[in-house]
Amino acid sequence: MKILFDTSTLVAALVRPHPMHARSFQWLKRSRLHEFDMIISSHTLAELYAVLTSLPLSPRITPDMSWRLINENVIATGSIIALSSSDYISVIRHLQNIGFSGGIIYDALILKAAIKSGATHLLTFNASDFKRIEMNSEIQIIEP
Repeated sequence: MKILFDTSTLVAALVRPHPMHARSFQWLKRSRLHEFDMIISSHTLAELYAVLTSLPLSPRITPDMSWRLINENVIATGSIIALSSSDYISVIRHLQNIGFSGGIIYDALILKAAIKSGATHLLTFNASDFKRIEMNSEIQIIEP
């Protein structure tokens, strides 16, 4: 089984004060035990760094702390899937064809990475956003 982790689940898993921490951390823990293959979109790495370093926490998560969290818990555990320029173009074209605009592009790119990786599941707290993209995939979208 291959599970692509969305940014929302990784943020919750890595930040103890997050209200969904316990639910997400269990999935991260299972990935470390190799119960399944953890997949991460390269876009998620950038988004995760941006979110971690800008959360209104005290003390703040510094760039060094963010790198350590990402490196030890995500990069060391999962497989990173990058999209090509043609992947980006096809996702934008798909959204244009179904009349979607705005920030849903980021979810669509993550879903494209899941499809490209052969993931069987996509783990997210934004299931409804992913389900409405309609990219004709067999990926099961689940919430922690």
